[in-house]
Amino acid sequence: MAYAVENALFQWEEGERRVREASDLDRSVWLVLDELRRRLGGSFTIGELADLYSAGIDWAVELAQRRAGAGDASYAVDAAFGRYAREARDYGGGATRPRNPRPSE
Repeated sequence: MAYAVENALFQWEEGERRVREASDLDRSVWLVLDELRRRLGGSFTIGELADLYSAGIDWAVELAQRRAGAGDASYAVDAAFGRYAREARDYGGGATRPRNPRPSE
């Protein structure tokens, strides 16, 4: 697993932990999740999600701030990315998994 992906997964897990501690952030998480679905669609990899995250998340923080305070918005963003990562085609319970090639016919 590439370092950037590993680091992103760690940050996203930490965001999820913080959101669980502050239940008022959940609506902010959903706002960001909806926008992630719009931006990436249904078929993406963990690497693509990490690339989007590393390219800049100002748009996501702005969305989260609509519901959360400025200090908590980043936790909501990280939690949203973490939740969306579970939908990646190469997600394997916290670690990326290689795509299986199609069997020969």
